[in-house]
Amino acid sequence: MAKEPHETRLHNQRAWDHMAQTGHRFAKPASSSDFENPLASVDGPQWLGGDISNWRVLCLAAGGGRQGPIYAAAGAVVTVVDFSPAMLAIDRKMARTHRLTLRTVETSMDDLSMFDSGEFDLVIHPVSTCYIANIAKVYQQVARVLRGGGLYISQHKQPTSLQASLVPQHGHYLLANAYYRQQPLDPVTSHQLVREPNTYEYIHRWEQLLGELCRSGFVIEDLTEPFHADPAAPAGSFEHRSQFVAPYVRIKARRREMEQPKKSDLIIPG
Repeated sequence: MAKEPHETRLHNQRAWDHMAQTGHRFAKPASSSDFENPLASVDGPQWLGGDISNWRVLCLAAGGGRQGPIYAAAGAVVTVVDFSPAMLAIDRKMARTHRLTLRTVETSMDDLSMFDSGEFDLVIHPVSTCYIANIAKVYQQVARVLRGGGLYISQHKQPTSLQASLVPQHGHYLLANAYYRQQPLDPVTSHQLVREPNTYEYIHRWEQLLGELCRSGFVIEDLTEPFHADPAAPAGSFEHRSQFVAPYVRIKARRREMEQPKKSDLIIPG
């Protein structure tokens, strides 16, 4: 039987709390070298133009002491949202250590009701939508809190990567899960950089990843696939698997400007 989304969310929250408390590699804060040129360390495609001073930035589902502190060090006014209190605690510790100002808010990525409409200039969203059943709700929430013309940069697990087996069979990775699967995937105990341990994840189809983004009020301006393949890597490793299945996709989207009323639509008092 498929797990209810709320039950799945609580399970994933506990899993991420555990990862934060045990120093999992995906809960590692930014290193000192990241602060030497902070924006360059997070903006490889150079989508942000080199200067985000005083931008109002929402780091969405991005606790863990990396995204928020780096963007704050780059001069932005930063809010970090995460459903894991343990991950947010790392952000607050990093802020104290590096004397940075940032706000932390504990909530799910599909509930941003505490923020005003158009409150942010930029939303940064690292890999995490795989933990939400309804990605359209996330996009709609982001569209509301992002100003017209603002940027939404998100990264997602590619559907084929979540479909494919984690280990090769006779040199090949097999499609082990259906593309139209609605239930979350069963948890794994070892992540291999593809799956986080003991979490429930959902496969989102391309029509959902891209189509729902457009239908929520965004225009896609660019798309990249972060490169992790290594032909010399041993079979079964993350780098070997990445030769066959690209694990991630990064999307640059812009919030459409609010439409101005046409002259013919205006009511002119007589």
